[in-house]
Amino acid sequence: MLPDFEMIIHKFPEGKDITIIPIADVHLGARECMEQEFISFIDRVKDDPNTYFVLCGDLISNGLKNSLTNIYEELYRPFEQKKMMAKILEPIRDRILCVTNGNHERRSGKDSDDSPVYDICAKLDIEHLYRDNMCFVKLRFGKDNGNGKINPTYTMVVTHGSGGGALTGGGVNRSERMGYSIDNMDIFISGHTHRPLVTQPGKIFIDTQNNKVSIKPFKVVTATSWLVPGGYALQKMLTPTSHAMQTIILRGNRKEMVVTM
Repeated sequence: MLPDFEMIIHKFPEGKDITIIPIADVHLGARECMEQEFISFIDRVKDDPNTYFVLCGDLISNGLKNSLTNIYEELYRPFEQKKMMAKILEPIRDRILCVTNGNHERRSGKDSDDSPVYDICAKLDIEHLYRDNMCFVKLRFGKDNGNGKINPTYTMVVTHGSGGGALTGGGVNRSERMGYSIDNMDIFISGHTHRPLVTQPGKIFIDTQNNKVSIKPFKVVTATSWLVPGGYALQKMLTPTSHAMQTIILRGNRKEMVVTM
């Protein structure tokens, strides 16, 4: 089995509601990074035991000589960026559900077979939650106590994202199209476009056991970035994006998802 297809499983036997916050495109080290805002955010949520996180890549800027990023404009060198990100995330390490690469971190893989995100995970002792390209996650609530109660189970797919075009519609189309290709998925989470959005497409589901046809909806969440407009984005005349945090609430006593932005 390819490493990306090794499912990550989390169990919540108490059956309480949990909140999941996707984190993507921090670009720590870039001049445009909202560094202090990100640190303050982690400080606010670090003590909430029912808030969890998925890390969707581009955590650091990782400017290299052959990348589009101007390395001479970086605030910190990549080695420092890794150390700083690991230190920032340490208070929430026990509530990180999965981690994947972004295109900025993949620069190191192409040049030197290195993965800054894996190094961050190793520092936090959560290497088992790391996947190179895409995370397949199962979240199971409640206990199997034999009383016939159906405990809710959610499936989540997390990736960084790719392409998407200059306008919002391009990013929506790419994410939804990928979502249509994955059966039995409840939530698809990505980043990359820096455009926070939430949509709810649906797939026709044919239940041969019960002879029923129904619509199975799934959520598509594109995580917000932690950048102010400037630098490379202005150079390429990319339209500005806003910062808008998203939260995903999973009910522990029934199958229900609530996404806010």
